[in-house]
Amino acid sequence: MAILWQKTIKNTLYEVRTAGNTLRLYTDGVFHSQYNPEHAVAGGVWDILMLPAFFYPAGAIQRVLVLGVGGGAVIHQLQRYIKPAEIIGVELNPVHITLAKRFFGLTNKLVNLVHADAVQWLNDYSGPPFDLIIEDLFAEKNGEPVRAVKANKEWFEKLNAHLSPEGVLVMNFISSSDLKNCAGISYKKISGLFKSTFQFTLTHYVNAIGAFVKHPATSQVLRLNISQIPELNKSKKLDFQVRKLK
Repeated sequence: MAILWQKTIKNTLYEVRTAGNTLRLYTDGVFHSQYNPEHAVAGGVWDILMLPAFFYPAGAIQRVLVLGVGGGAVIHQLQRYIKPAEIIGVELNPVHITLAKRFFGLTNKLVNLVHADAVQWLNDYSGPPFDLIIEDLFAEKNGEPVRAVKANKEWFEKLNAHLSPEGVLVMNFISSSDLKNCAGISYKKISGLFKSTFQFTLTHYVNAIGAFVKHPATSQVLRLNISQIPELNKSKKLDFQVRKLK
């Protein structure tokens, strides 16, 4: 793996590394994003952040909010496979925004990229709701990723307030236990807001992705919709597990 770009800014080390045609973004040693323009599915966590969109038929997901953009891998995947009418990406780190534009190909045609704190942005937002909200908010501590916002009752209520009546909330968790302990599962008042809840995992990652769906959903429909996309259907890297939690 080669270092394409490297710089320390305000005591934080940022790196863009290459592995063949694959670009990777690291912040203080924490792996934030991976993108290959020739193969959008790379076998990483970003693949399964996108997958809950396939609980819905083609064309159903029109408005998407991504909280925590990083290098923007999931935004490329959404554009490639879901084709929503609008994507808004909210990113706190201005360096990530610069690198996403410079190296990872994020353009105004792909996303409306906003430099803001995600919590404050949602507090201020008064526009129409979103069919899909992807929450991937992480910081770094001692070289390890840590949640930037606690997945508690208040945070779920705020996210749900901006979700369409039939929408899906997707959240990245460090582990399956963190997912199971979040308010979306452990707090009855919050879990009751969603008709179906799923866990997505990958073989070589400890992360667990929670998908909180506002309508009754099944993994069979998800896999059937994925199978309709030839590139995804044939990809050996899309080796994921999905399990219904509620």
